[in-house]
Amino acid sequence: MYRTIRADKVVDTASSLRARVHARFPESGLLRVADELLDAARESEERCRWIARPNVPLRVGAWFLVVAGIVGIAAIVAANVRMTESFWDLSNFAEGAEALLADLVFLGAGIAFLVTLETRVKRRRTLTAMNELRALAHVIDMHQLTKDPEMIFRRHQATEVSAAHNMTALELNRYLDYCSEMLSIVSKIGALYVQSFPDSQALTAVDDIESLTNGLSRKIWQKIMILDRYLDREPMSDTSG
Repeated sequence: MYRTIRADKVVDTASSLRARVHARFPESGLLRVADELLDAARESEERCRWIARPNVPLRVGAWFLVVAGIVGIAAIVAANVRMTESFWDLSNFAEGAEALLADLVFLGAGIAFLVTLETRVKRRRTLTAMNELRALAHVIDMHQLTKDPEMIFRRHQATEVSAAHNMTALELNRYLDYCSEMLSIVSKIGALYVQSFPDSQALTAVDDIESLTNGLSRKIWQKIMILDRYLDREPMSDTSG
């Protein structure tokens, strides 16, 4: 029960996080990012089912072509091989063997292409999803980029082009925490894709997503730790999530 990631639970978690962002920051760009994250989680549920499901028509078609190729090669060999003295002539035999070897090489390449076709189709779809998740992770990071604890401490003089600083310490803490949670969900969505499709290239892409989200999350938690030290010295008026 707890050895697999359930897509519906990931969707529920993303939906719950979206509701929390809406309750605290109803007019923010972060809410729109939360909407995109929820859409990505819902899309992954259907995509993962498609990836895990055997593509029967593609498999039948591929094996039909493989068998047809083998039969074709066998027919060519049977048509050209004649148990006569001319066949056993050294020059004719060498020429025929060379042609047969070339045909077998092409047949082997064709069989390899057809047998791995389903895997390559699923891999392409998985890698496309990983690119979307990678972009979403960077969008989340962009939203927290200007959310600096210094805006709470008021230790600097703002300029005309400075980012708007209109959050309390607790609001900023929650904002950063939501960003960190979003990055974690991005990582879990990525893991869903390879749970039933352990392709080496797909696994590498998912590992890259996890490394990316972990690295971005560490930057956020550095800010949260600074804010926590500040909040420890201030009275807490809101402890909700």
